[in-house]
Amino acid sequence: MSLFSHRTDASEKATHSSPASATTQGAKWQRDSGRYSNDKQRRAAMPPWVINTGSLIIMGLLVLLSLSIGVADFSWSGIFHSLISHSANSDSSLLFVSRIPRTIAIILTGISMAVAGMIIQVVLKNRFVEPSMVGATQSAALGLLVVSLLFPASALFIKMGVATIAAVFGMMIFMLLIHRIPPTDFLMIPLIGIVFGGIIDAVTTFIAYQTETLQMLSVWQFGDFSGVLAGRYELLWLTGGLCVLAYIIADKLTIVGLGDNIALNLGVSKRQVTWLGVGMVAMMSAVVVVTVGMIPFVGLVVPNIVSRLMGDKLRRSLPAVALLGASAVLLCDIIGRSIRYPFEVPVATIFGVVGTVLFLWLLLRAPAEQ
Repeated sequence: MSLFSHRTDASEKATHSSPASATTQGAKWQRDSGRYSNDKQRRAAMPPWVINTGSLIIMGLLVLLSLSIGVADFSWSGIFHSLISHSANSDSSLLFVSRIPRTIAIILTGISMAVAGMIIQVVLKNRFVEPSMVGATQSAALGLLVVSLLFPASALFIKMGVATIAAVFGMMIFMLLIHRIPPTDFLMIPLIGIVFGGIIDAVTTFIAYQTETLQMLSVWQFGDFSGVLAGRYELLWLTGGLCVLAYIIADKLTIVGLGDNIALNLGVSKRQVTWLGVGMVAMMSAVVVVTVGMIPFVGLVVPNIVSRLMGDKLRRSLPAVALLGASAVLLCDIIGRSIRYPFEVPVATIFGVVGTVLFLWLLLRAPAEQ
């Protein structure tokens, strides 16, 4: 039994029963949730420390490879010579101004989008959604375009704030659209999200075409790290703080994902946790769009892979989600820099191809699992 399965239907039926039966049902839900959590822990494919250690080693190797690849000439011997002589040279300047900021930006982007995908999957109780499928990233790009046209001289934090508000508003509209869809129809929700995101993209593109800002819009629609330098990525540290907050409230998110009655009987406010999760996803999406652009499918593919290996307990799986998300974006960026060297293919294009294939595989595989 999956975390995002048919428990919601049962919880909705329980709300129409008598108070005594609701109390009995709530106690039964609490006992079932404990047994469910233990079953999930037993069903983990391998111990969490093995997965986290392996992911950390892989990410470390990818970081070294990312720091070493680039168009400009670079050698580690020059870095060692600079450290020994305590003087800056071209290699050290390139490392600290370009290579390290770019690698940090890639890691923070991968972590934030993977964690945001896990949060929205819990909130909507559906494994086949992620920020770009609920209108979050598209709405953030639309808000960023509008504020750039109306107030071009506004500060970056103001643009980020407007993009966050637009992302929250877009997610609210999406949640209203799927309000009457039964949770068991888990394939309809992502399809509606894809159509909804396409409509927002069409409106954004039309506005950009009318205002001759298509080139500026393309920077936000295709995630690319080629322009990341020191001083141009620091906003992404906000997403790191949001990921820490997600880990702190992981248990509450898990309870909310198990159903309304379980959350009520365990004293967790479903509405507060849901809106907190929506706000976190919106802010993560807005910061990533403002800084490096849209990167689709990270929040879809990574949480599903980790869930198959470690189960659905968020406090246990979130570190693995973060590490795998960072490693996946690092790998796609390295591929994008290598296949047409010295030119670069945007990481959104590479991950879009990989993510599309994996998403279709998940869609086709899910009915057999049910």
